[in-house]
Amino acid sequence: MNIIGNVVKVGIADLKITRAPEILRTSGLGSCVGVVVYDLSQRLAGMSHVMLPDSQLSKREDLNVLKYADTAIDLLVESLIKDGARTYALKAKIAGGAQMFSFSTSNDLLRVGSRNIEAVKQRLSLHRIPIQAEDVGGNSGRTIEFFPDTGILKVRTVNMGETEL
Repeated sequence: MNIIGNVVKVGIADLKITRAPEILRTSGLGSCVGVVVYDLSQRLAGMSHVMLPDSQLSKREDLNVLKYADTAIDLLVESLIKDGARTYALKAKIAGGAQMFSFSTSNDLLRVGSRNIEAVKQRLSLHRIPIQAEDVGGNSGRTIEFFPDTGILKVRTVNMGETEL
């Protein structure tokens, strides 16, 4: 596991689970969505850095399940339960899904950020995990940090500063 100090770094198309006092961090969220699912009373949290909405679009046999909203969130929830989280206590916070480039076409396939947001929300809904807070859309990149002991998600947005959710 990539840990610096008490920060557990979550890479692109990656997933990590940790407990307080460690902190989860992912950087470089453009059209990608950072998904945090946590059980606050267990001080247990997992973060996934989702790149694309649907694994069904992949034609590869060696699919990276951490890359897609539909497969990564299933694995995130399964890993949390395995590590002691209680299904009924799970909550989520999400950030990212920006539209980093402007296109003159109305082709929805090019709007990866909004498709990622929708796919993440649908998958969390399927697991009946309520979204407690979100900072999604726009056209700026983000870095997020999650604190499993407080449930606070810090969001640093390029040229817009830091907020807490």
